[in-house]
Amino acid sequence: MIQTLQQPITFDEFVEWLPETSECRYELHRGVIVEMPKPRGKHSKVSGNLAYDVGTAIRQAKLPYFIPKESIVRSIDGNSGYEPDVIVLDESALIDEPEWESGSIISLGKSIKIIVEVVSTNWRDDYFTKLGEYEALGIQEYWIVDYAALGGRRFIGNPKQPTFTVCQLVDGEYEWQQFRAGECLISPTFPDLSLMVDLVFGA
Repeated sequence: MIQTLQQPITFDEFVEWLPETSECRYELHRGVIVEMPKPRGKHSKVSGNLAYDVGTAIRQAKLPYFIPKESIVRSIDGNSGYEPDVIVLDESALIDEPEWESGSIISLGKSIKIIVEVVSTNWRDDYFTKLGEYEALGIQEYWIVDYAALGGRRFIGNPKQPTFTVCQLVDGEYEWQQFRAGECLISPTFPDLSLMVDLVFGA
């Protein structure tokens, strides 16, 4: 992760600055533009497989949800903007999103059914920063997919082991449930979704 600009900028300035084509993704972290390498290798495979599995569940259940190719989630204070690995949007809620059509920008937690971050070396962003921001936005379900066991021991145990964390918003705060090899993950949004953690992690 490389910080590319040091002078704080606004979210609107960040959106205006974003290059149309780039080998990297960019996020805004508290007014600072941060270069995020595009997912490659297993990270890309895990993200893609999850999008496929969840997309299949959406179609089978005939729900008014979809997974966009890309989108930016604006923090509640407007100082940050994140591009999640996978995001499930409620199409019926997008009518209230003022910048969805013009910039694929989401600013209301109610528009998001599930948001997914596949953990990489900047794991603190997923377990600390983004968890807090997504909780504040009121996003109902947040998945932290730590297939390489990169997170801190207080999050994934000691010794570390690959862990799939499902965070569900209850009374404004996230409650966690964790799943590991040999277990089938449980999603409050998709109760009929049957996904073995081993398959998600590509074991």
